[in-house]
Amino acid sequence: MSSLNALLHKELRENIRNFKMYWIPIVFVIFGILEPISNHFLPEIMKSVGNLPEGADLVWPEFRGEDIFVSLMGQYQLIGILVIILAFMGSISGERKTGTATLLYVRPMSFSQYFLSKWIVVNAIVLASMWLGFFAAWYYIQILFNSVAAGEVFAFLGTYSLWLVFAVTVVLAFSACMSTGGAAGLSILVLLVFQVIDGILGTYWTVSPWKLSTYASNVFGASDGQSAYWMSVGLTAILIIVLVFFGMYMAKKNAAKTLV
Repeated sequence: MSSLNALLHKELRENIRNFKMYWIPIVFVIFGILEPISNHFLPEIMKSVGNLPEGADLVWPEFRGEDIFVSLMGQYQLIGILVIILAFMGSISGERKTGTATLLYVRPMSFSQYFLSKWIVVNAIVLASMWLGFFAAWYYIQILFNSVAAGEVFAFLGTYSLWLVFAVTVVLAFSACMSTGGAAGLSILVLLVFQVIDGILGTYWTVSPWKLSTYASNVFGASDGQSAYWMSVGLTAILIIVLVFFGMYMAKKNAAKTLV
């Protein structure tokens, strides 16, 4: 346990030094603030700069606060996932390439603790950033739109948090398995391309980690498909555990590839 604590402190210091502890939350919070504000003022902006013919009028849908949460999640599904991939694709492979990992491998530590320390710290950064972003959005939603029930918001955030833990685990497992470029490419394939495929063909199945964002948005209204929801949650949790053990194994197996 002392080795894990030491590795956790090392990861925290490293993410503070490379500013990931700061700029990732800032990115999520900025999008969280911009989403409700831009949706509230967009009709007025379009009227003032839209160069519409005289007498023409744009009819905008009445957005609810729940719609803004779902819209913000859509932003995080693309930009947020890209931020996670770009920020952490070299977490393990980068240390092998630069030889930094040599300083760790000569110490009495287990590769399971090495991988877990990164998994815990990265998840803490990503989840804290996401929650801060949604809380910032919630504040402006309460002011500019309608009040959204706290129970629904926390159920929404809890479901979406599991998806982000899955995304982080995928990135770190691929980083342990291959080079930084390969980890980036496969992470984009699994987290973004498969997401598009699920959106196009997903009507043929109801249980999938890529369905979690849909089930999260259903918290704000639709209540059907609870069995499929819980099966998707269970499947995602199992895949996370499998990927964690896979990442531990690959981190140990590829230790010999570390440059000295």
